[in-house]
Amino acid sequence: MGDRATAAKEAVGERATAAKEATAEAIAAVKPKLRGVSHEWAFFLSLGFGVALIVLAKTPKAAFAVGIYALSLSALFGTSALYHRVNWTKPKARLRMRRLDHSMIFFLIAGTYTPFALLVLDGTLALAILVVVWIGAIAGAIVEMVWINHPKWASVLIYMSLGWVALIAFPELWSTMGVGGGLLVAAGGLLYTAGAVVYATQRPDPNPAIFGYHEVFHLFVIAAAVAHFSAIAFFALPHA
Repeated sequence: MGDRATAAKEAVGERATAAKEATAEAIAAVKPKLRGVSHEWAFFLSLGFGVALIVLAKTPKAAFAVGIYALSLSALFGTSALYHRVNWTKPKARLRMRRLDHSMIFFLIAGTYTPFALLVLDGTLALAILVVVWIGAIAGAIVEMVWINHPKWASVLIYMSLGWVALIAFPELWSTMGVGGGLLVAAGGLLYTAGAVVYATQRPDPNPAIFGYHEVFHLFVIAAAVAHFSAIAFFALPHA
């Protein structure tokens, strides 16, 4: 009886292993070969540039503001790279990573607003922006964690609504940072919006097996992040 039980357990274990391997192979076959590569590189670059941003801060307030931003930027790219580069064979683990990946977008939105609100804007407007975007980001993250199978357009609508709260503060940002800073902030917003449209429509989809629509979306995210990073480093931080 003991030998039969052992053999049965071994057979079950072998079948489970084979099932996991088959799942991993299926995921790898569907996923474009370059899925997550750009965000993997962006993660490592964001670590170095984020530290540099904090070092350049001349006051504790400035260091805190850009530190929140740097953390949110690295968290987004790191989580995205981990989710997309690894073939998660367990459905629960893959679902958790997907939820976390989507939630990090809200963290980055609020994190990006933080240095502009604390270093560039003044008074009631700065406080209102911070309260609105952080409450919105937390609410959005909760939606992502609870309602993970919602349609793509719902996520895009929430992202864009929260992201374009900046329109309220844009005149003051433009006035304080000048043309260069204003254009960089606007460019970042437009690039994020274009990326959201690509994500929602799944177009363009150049090469689904290697470099698909999601990779295009990731490139828009990187380009937008570069624009906002530049605005913070060269225009917002000097005002601290």
